Amino acid sequence: MEKLALAVDGGTPVRIDEFPKWPIFGQLEEQLILEVVRSGKWGGTGVVHSLEYTPKLPEMEHKFAELHQAAHAISVVNGTVAITVALQAAGVRPGDEVIVPPYTFIATAAAALAYGAVPVFVDIEEDTLLLDPEKVSGAITSRTKAIVPVHLAGAPANMSRINEIAAAHKLRVIEDAAQAVGASWEGRSVGAIGDFGTFSLQSSKNLNSGEGGIILTNNDELAEIAWSLCNVGRSRTGAWYQHDRIGQNYRMTELQAAIVLAQMTRLEEQMQLREKNAKLLTELLCRIEGIEVLKLDPRITRHANHLYMFRIASAMTDQIDKTDFIRKVNAEGIPISHGYVPLNRNEAIVNATRVLTGEDKVYACPVSERLSDKEVLWLGQNVLLADEQAMHDVAAAIQKVIQSY
Repeated sequence: MEKLALAVDGGTPVRIDEFPKWPIFGQLEEQLILEVVRSGKWGGTGVVHSLEYTPKLPEMEHKFAELHQAAHAISVVNGTVAITVALQAAGVRPGDEVIVPPYTFIATAAAALAYGAVPVFVDIEEDTLLLDPEKVSGAITSRTKAIVPVHLAGAPANMSRINEIAAAHKLRVIEDAAQAVGASWEGRSVGAIGDFGTFSLQSSKNLNSGEGGIILTNNDELAEIAWSLCNVGRSRTGAWYQHDRIGQNYRMTELQAAIVLAQMTRLEEQMQLREKNAKLLTELLCRIEGIEVLKLDPRITRHANHLYMFRIASAMTDQIDKTDFIRKVNAEGIPISHGYVPLNRNEAIVNATRVLTGEDKVYACPVSERLSDKEVLWLGQNVLLADEQAMHDVAAAIQKVIQSY
């Protein structure tokens, strides 16, 4: 956000101070990166030249799996590839259909399209913005092979109901947990509840390595297939030039793993701070007429708070233009943003689907479309890493702007 010298009303902005810069790093990142550089083992394969060097990738994968109560973690180049590989390893084939929500980053659908699978959009719940399980069954056809719930903003989707529906129809469940490191549903860590869970370690994420991703599963057979697909079709027990299936090189590097290991040492403290500030901000926003906060399902035992999302009340949207509201709040020193445009209306997705199917697929997702166009607003996770006063500033700016209407 480019800060304006004056608030929209010509006065002083509510907040002058900047919010915390992201990423946060320190000497540990530098130390571990230097260890990798000096080891000579930079990539995901290769010989360790020093007896004193412990490879970072296996250590990071073990710790990530342990964090999410998963049996297996496979590191990959990014979160998009993680979804594609998970779908492929789960038995989804080109031409098969995959159910996804429309209110998500484009990668959720693009990952399916990259492998020739067809994304089928099912609308979201009004009060959570997460995939609506009660609308999923109506979208299932003979070609449906998987459901991809998205743990949007760090809030777990209704995995109990989604797994129930998947089991009834013999479908795979791939959790898109790109924004949900550390989150849990009914005491179970996300990413290890479905057949696969996929995570992003891209630079904006709560746990990041610049770029990167992780695939989790508790299924030994699926883990072996996913590992093979990411390692040019090799087998863990086979010879170097033995390729048992067609795969790609999707490996992370030791350098990225070193950064993740260092970032992990701050994760719990940062999660607790985000939780504290999100709770306070919710209390403050609930006092503002014309603003609504999202429902938090009581079965969510931990929210990752990658984003803080709230809404302009439906009754106010005739008076308040969302774009104008964002501009005015930004001018008060608060970096709120518009959020996603529903993927069922994305021309690239629509065109790619047409090429695969030969049909013009039209998906009605009125809840997602209305909320995106008129109501939903975002704050990034770095805002929640500020102090308590910052939360009061956010609420004061929103109060000031909404009263101007």
